[in-house]
Amino acid sequence: MYQSYLFPIVYAFIAFPFVAALFTLPFLIVQYRKYGYIHKVRAITLYLLLLYLMNAFFLVILPLPSSRHNPALANGDLQLLPLQFVYDFLKETSVSFAHPSTYWHMFVERAFLQVIFNILLTIPFGMFLRYYFRVRWVNGLILSFLLSLFFETTQLTGIYGIYDHAYRIFDVDDLLCNTLGGMLGFMIAEWIAKRLPRIEHLDLHIDRSSKRVSYTRRAVAFMIDLFIWYTLMILLTLNDVPVPFWISSGIYYILIPYWTHGITVGKWIVRIYVSSTHPDHSRVSLLALTIRYGLLYWVFLGLNNILSDTIVLPDIHTFWRALCSLLLFVIDISFLMHLMSCFFRKGSLLFYEKLSHTKQHIQWPELEQPSADIQNKPNS
Repeated sequence: MYQSYLFPIVYAFIAFPFVAALFTLPFLIVQYRKYGYIHKVRAITLYLLLLYLMNAFFLVILPLPSSRHNPALANGDLQLLPLQFVYDFLKETSVSFAHPSTYWHMFVERAFLQVIFNILLTIPFGMFLRYYFRVRWVNGLILSFLLSLFFETTQLTGIYGIYDHAYRIFDVDDLLCNTLGGMLGFMIAEWIAKRLPRIEHLDLHIDRSSKRVSYTRRAVAFMIDLFIWYTLMILLTLNDVPVPFWISSGIYYILIPYWTHGITVGKWIVRIYVSSTHPDHSRVSLLALTIRYGLLYWVFLGLNNILSDTIVLPDIHTFWRALCSLLLFVIDISFLMHLMSCFFRKGSLLFYEKLSHTKQHIQWPELEQPSADIQNKPNS
């Protein structure tokens, strides 16, 4: 019986890196938007929650039937009698309550172990609810019940129609045990929280505006902007606008940031902006933006676009094509080495930032200072 529980856990750990990769981008966006930075405790907690939910879900759905056209369960797919597990235990157990030496047998009895595992399944859920999400006990009770109901409904519907019939029983005792487990975890979490950093105190005394804009944050903004820019370029291409690469990049990366004080859509989402490093210029100038993004998109990416485009360079001799490929390789490797060098040296600027005298900063609304208002109030 233990093997049937270990099998789904192994698969959950194997699948976790792939699911975590899909989870990372929305996680980063939410963290940057809501908190302004990534806190290690918050990140570790949320990834542990993801790993737990994957393990719990895999334990519920695995093993799967061998065919989508699975037969209906012989004894029905509903068990709606509360505390049926007590009857099952008394019926199946070899424990004799008159002989204490037989009590250890319950630890290998199917009916007993099924109840224990159903309780243990949702204990971590209750712990996350109280420690991280800080929910009240009533909400914890409801959410634990809803999680269990989701598990049971998934089984009853054959994973929502993927299979012809339910391949596990919808058991009301599972609802009770899972909900109980969630509430036990809810109570345990208060003891654990005393030994861990308080979630509500993580952001105290944090000056977000003074934090360095990480390359992870810049990469998220870059990917969002790249998608929007490519969409704009495709629209220009479909409307037969000449040189769409150059026009679209000029509009999106130079003109729009000039009008929005150094902000693109991607930068707005992760709360950063481009500003001038010149002490006498708070707002980034059109010239600085042209130099910054002209070097990045018109020179670096522009050369990539030209040298790799067979339409721009049609039917050229093999020698010249090889020479273009070699030149493109040298350009890309040089930029990659420069990027890696700046990545490992904190505070260093990329070449287009140095030449344009621009830098990225975190944009965070100023916090209210109620103490100042209190000081200005007359004594009563």
